[in-house]
Amino acid sequence: MTRSATRPTSGRSWVIWYYTFGVNCRRGFSRSHTHLFHFVKDPDDFTFNAANPRVRVPSARQLVYADARANPKGRLPDNTWIYRPQDAPRSFCADHDTWYFARVAGTFKERKGFHGCQMPEQLLGRIIRTSSNPQDVVLDPFSGSGTTLAVAKKLARQWMGFELSKEYVSYVNKRLTDINIGDELDGPEDPLTSAPSTARGKQRKSKESDEQAKFDRGVVAAFAASADGNSADHVLCDPELNEAFVKACRKSGLAGFPTLWNQTILRLRKAGKLPVATRERKRHTFRSMDEFSFASEIAMRLLSVDYDLTLDEVLCCPEYAAELDRIAAEFAPGFTPEDYRWAALSIRKRASHSRSLANHFAEWLDEKLPRRTPLSHCKSTELDAPGVYILWSGNQPLYVGESEFLHQRVAQAATNSAWQDLHPTSATLFPDIGKWRNGLQSVLIQRTEAVLNWQILQASVAPEPATV
Repeated sequence: MTRSATRPTSGRSWVIWYYTFGVNCRRGFSRSHTHLFHFVKDPDDFTFNAANPRVRVPSARQLVYADARANPKGRLPDNTWIYRPQDAPRSFCADHDTWYFARVAGTFKERKGFHGCQMPEQLLGRIIRTSSNPQDVVLDPFSGSGTTLAVAKKLARQWMGFELSKEYVSYVNKRLTDINIGDELDGPEDPLTSAPSTARGKQRKSKESDEQAKFDRGVVAAFAASADGNSADHVLCDPELNEAFVKACRKSGLAGFPTLWNQTILRLRKAGKLPVATRERKRHTFRSMDEFSFASEIAMRLLSVDYDLTLDEVLCCPEYAAELDRIAAEFAPGFTPEDYRWAALSIRKRASHSRSLANHFAEWLDEKLPRRTPLSHCKSTELDAPGVYILWSGNQPLYVGESEFLHQRVAQAATNSAWQDLHPTSATLFPDIGKWRNGLQSVLIQRTEAVLNWQILQASVAPEPATV
């Protein structure tokens, strides 16, 4: 995603950004819109993340009619963006072809104060999420207040900017230092939340209707006919099983979409209304998942930053689950989608236990870390022992992992292309920590704030008080 002075090869969209607080004109009409031009270098090969839920907006079926047939993922916005639709209720809809985001006026908390034309973070968030993937490079050759770079960092992109003013560069550097990957974007994501609603629309009844009960029975029947005795988790983790369930739902004429049907089986399981699993599956252990579980963690970290979704929400949507598979396969190729998804479930299941074990290693919040070892020197087979490791890119902590085989995991980072895109340079090694090594991992995630760790593993412990 760039704003470039060179002539691109293909124009994809011409977006109108509408805003209030327009610049006042004494002898003319105040301007309250900006043109956003979407160009791509190769019209046959470019990124456009139509499935990203943070880009999509609620549809009329969802907002007005509360229709069960509505796609729960909403719809893409059209090419006019508005961000205070209540100011022109008869002219604009938030999900229509005007993008509305409030201009960053001088009184706004978001205002940084050193630049006169600061862009709103939510506007750039929509553009960056749509046009790039986590860890892609976002270039802004005219950085100004640094908003593009700040949003790129928050959304786990790599970033590069240029600016002539040394004063602006100083401000931008401080701004980037003060934020972290995963921080919320400034400004309201939904413009309707900053103003009273202009219409209530139709509301669903609070009590379960006969239609809802009939729908639930249909989902249970489709699950029983297609799950082959497997659990709901296996149906979500195995693409073939999930496709069979989806086909059974369609065959029975159920309203809705695969995401809704998958969400329903989790809801019904929680309510005790889903058939109990009868099939014995091979038990997954962390030792058996050692070669790829870290990749599932990285994939969920990047999806949680970019999509702001829970693991259940990812697994219930076939498109999002496939994106988890794609990212994980980049870091640990050669395994099945079920492997990656089940590893993510296993990490989540033991996350609270990992955090509780962190108290055994609280001293490492203050202890001096062992000397880093260049990756080129981490080839000794003597490191084939259980332990914990930190991967670094220069002084930037990339990932804190725990493994049965330190040598293999570190060597993987030194040769894998996805890792190489992040420029790993060294590792800090903690061999032979013992059975509580995932507790040390949690503490080190807390200490280093490594960019690729899933935050559900981060400990929240205080350092040991100093003795007098």
